Amino acid sequence: MSSPAQPLAASLVQSVDWLAIAPPTIVAVVGLVVLVADLFVAEHRKALLGWTSVAGLAAATAMLLPLLDGDRSTFCLTGDAAVCSYTADRFTLVLQFLVLGGALLAALLSVTALKDARKELPEGEYWFLLLSSAAGAALLPASRDLATLIVALEVASLPAFALVGLKYGDRKSSEAALKFFLSSVTATAVSLMGISFVYATTGTLYLTQVADRIQNVDGQFHTLAQTGVVLTLVGFAFKTAAVPFHFWVPDTYVGAPLPIAAYLSVIGKAVGFSGLILVTVVALPSYADVWGPALAALAALTMTVGNTGALRQQATRAYSAVRLLAWSSVGQAGYLLVPIAAAAYSGDAEKSIGSTVAYALMYGAVNLGAFAVAALVGRTKVLNRVADYRGLYASSPLSALLLAFFLLCLAGLPPGIIGLFAKVTVFSAAVDAGLGWLAVVMAVNVVIALFYYLQWTALLFRAPEGEPVKHRLPGPVTAAIALTGVIGIALSGAPQLVLRFTDTGLF
Repeated sequence: MSSPAQPLAASLVQSVDWLAIAPPTIVAVVGLVVLVADLFVAEHRKALLGWTSVAGLAAATAMLLPLLDGDRSTFCLTGDAAVCSYTADRFTLVLQFLVLGGALLAALLSVTALKDARKELPEGEYWFLLLSSAAGAALLPASRDLATLIVALEVASLPAFALVGLKYGDRKSSEAALKFFLSSVTATAVSLMGISFVYATTGTLYLTQVADRIQNVDGQFHTLAQTGVVLTLVGFAFKTAAVPFHFWVPDTYVGAPLPIAAYLSVIGKAVGFSGLILVTVVALPSYADVWGPALAALAALTMTVGNTGALRQQATRAYSAVRLLAWSSVGQAGYLLVPIAAAAYSGDAEKSIGSTVAYALMYGAVNLGAFAVAALVGRTKVLNRVADYRGLYASSPLSALLLAFFLLCLAGLPPGIIGLFAKVTVFSAAVDAGLGWLAVVMAVNVVIALFYYLQWTALLFRAPEGEPVKHRLPGPVTAAIALTGVIGIALSGAPQLVLRFTDTGLF
């Protein structure tokens, strides 16, 4: 009786490629170490938790290097080694670099923010939540089945709710967390409903198998399959802050600690967009006639509403600098949607997706840089208004020059060559796919965005009102500003480096 059972048991046991899963695993393990260590570390040594977290994120980012040799997969079906739950290909590695690098920069900003908070933020919980969210965000681009995709999405999202509302007794923070929580839970519920419909019609959760089977769905289940596709798209539209599912963004960014707002603006988007790419282009290419027009309309609506919202911000309003960056991030989400929509119409979907990945890399570096300078100014100007940046060049020349550079990159103007290059790449993806009308909408929005980016940039070099306020440069914030500045300037000097990331390896 035991002999048939042994081969069956052996067939259920599979080896794990620990190197492939090392980046998210390291982050998760360090998160647990920090949580336990918090119980034993004395109050005056809590800063060690922050530096341990920074070291863990740096180590996880470094572990991407050994994976560049070739694609690796693990957690595969025993009967079909080509169908796996986790794949570390070029697409995965580029987005994991964006996620882990962005989390590392947010962690550097957090070291100073926690020191300034004077016990308003619990350090052990803060670092555990940040690392947990980063682990989920790093897992998501590697997910190749719908169950792992949703689990990774929630592991990335749930700690972020708590991070937004972590300030003790802060009503603004609590309100922001509630809005973020309600919108994200709604998105998850809608996504799960859509995925359950897709599973009901295909009988599988693996993305490549879904792509094969959903083309041959029985006629009576065709409507169910279409409904599943639409609901899944709506759920991910919430996650990417696409209009009309963007309402939580400005208040959440203002209520959250500034490093968390920076984290959400880049890592949150990377999570949403990588999930959207995997669901549409990998799992549902046969439904391109459904998701293509929907994403094109969402892209046009998102960039227009986002840029209009940023344009309406008053320089003297409290937290207007953070609000402007929040609305700007909504507008940038519209640009990121353009190549994904183009993939539905293009003969070369991989090139279109590569445009989104390249744009995300540019946006991640310069947007985190802008938030880093905002964190610096926010240490002396608590209300963080755009007007507070007047004359920044007189008090902190290097910070002003770098902020001007970051804003010009986001606007797509020289010397921010990488921003111009990324926008041209996205624009050409729309034109090549025959979406001329979307390219026109994008061009109009780029012009609208020029106004508020240039207005803020000009303010940095105007004569300050009264005595210029000296901004002390803490080491971690300086490191974050310097790193983003070096990356932005290096890519502007050699924008062709971004082209290396257009081969995503998804197909």
